Amino acid sequence: MSEIIKLMRPHQYVKNIFIFLPIFFALEIKNMDFLFQAFIAFIAFSLTASAVYILNDYHDIEDDKQHPKKKNRPLASGTISKKQAIAIMSILLLVGFGLMLSLAWQAGAILATYVLINIAYSLYLKHIAILDVTIIAIGFVLRLFIGSAVTGIALSMWIVIMTFLLALFMALAKRRDDVLIYMNTGKKMRKVIDGYNLQFLDGAMMIMASVVIVAYTLYTTSTEVVARVNSEYLYLTALFVILGIMRYLQIAFVLEDSGSPTRIVLRDRFTQLTLLGWILSFGWILY
Repeated sequence: MSEIIKLMRPHQYVKNIFIFLPIFFALEIKNMDFLFQAFIAFIAFSLTASAVYILNDYHDIEDDKQHPKKKNRPLASGTISKKQAIAIMSILLLVGFGLMLSLAWQAGAILATYVLINIAYSLYLKHIAILDVTIIAIGFVLRLFIGSAVTGIALSMWIVIMTFLLALFMALAKRRDDVLIYMNTGKKMRKVIDGYNLQFLDGAMMIMASVVIVAYTLYTTSTEVVARVNSEYLYLTALFVILGIMRYLQIAFVLEDSGSPTRIVLRDRFTQLTLLGWILSFGWILY
């Protein structure tokens, strides 16, 4: 059972919190009906995402065996067989889709889109530089649309833009980690590494970091948002966004350990305090 749980990568579920963002930004965080719908969607998406992770691991077994960390994954290490992995993946897909369709067919359609994109990613698209990180970023945006579909809350263009840019920034940081491993060991963790180098990734990350900060500042100072939240002080929360971005750059450039955004969020105290500060300050101003 421990290996099955490891195969499902439950630590990655933190990404699916994006499903709740439409509720948060729409000032509906106290609406228990919306929270319940989003929670069920969170469970459904998480189970389906686990199925996608298994599919990806299935096709990456040989590459993962060469990776200093991924070689310990159940499929790469052999603690879970291919047949077992396929059976588990099928069950997760059925349960995940069933739950999502029980909420809204639109949410089910978005989830199907997520799965199809990731199948294409696992089979071919992950080998195309730039397109691979773009697909990862699109996955985060689809989480937002899931949250919108199950609650009926319309998405602001700002939240979609910022989510995409931030996810793209983190995906580039992951690729940077892969390039560093290649430079230090001579082993290519991904075929797509041929399309990247440190100069390109460092420049792209700096561009994304700058655009995220500018986009967030424009969002907090826009007339529409100021009128909706009835506060002129939302821009103050940009401090935590800047701190968070700078810390992530420090982890990538100085500590050279940006291979897992989820691990950073779950283990890095500076990042956790920055996120907490943003949530509390943003929540205090909104509510």
